[in-house]
Amino acid sequence: MLRSVERKRQGPVAGGDEDPRVAELCSAVARLRRRLAAHPGEFADRSIAEEELAALAAMAAGGVPEVPRLRRSLLLIAGAIGSVSALSPGLAEVRRAVDLFGGPVRGQG
Repeated sequence: MLRSVERKRQGPVAGGDEDPRVAELCSAVARLRRRLAAHPGEFADRSIAEEELAALAAMAAGGVPEVPRLRRSLLLIAGAIGSVSALSPGLAEVRRAVDLFGGPVRGQG
């Protein structure tokens, strides 16, 4: 168990193990994409949310993504679906997964 905790702290291990932060991001994005696809209601910014979730999935599939780009996508997704209460648990999961890559950056924008 201690070894797995150390891996999470250090990132990927030489040998090709996947970064657990990337795995968590992939899972959270996939769950929110499924919830969004199953959501019956239409809203104006749905296509923006779908595009940014696809971008997050692509970034995660490419390895460790750039934190500023992650945060930008998260902001766009939150703006697009923030008022849809049925999707807020999935959005919170994605936010927690993005936060694994580093805490909020203050004073930069």
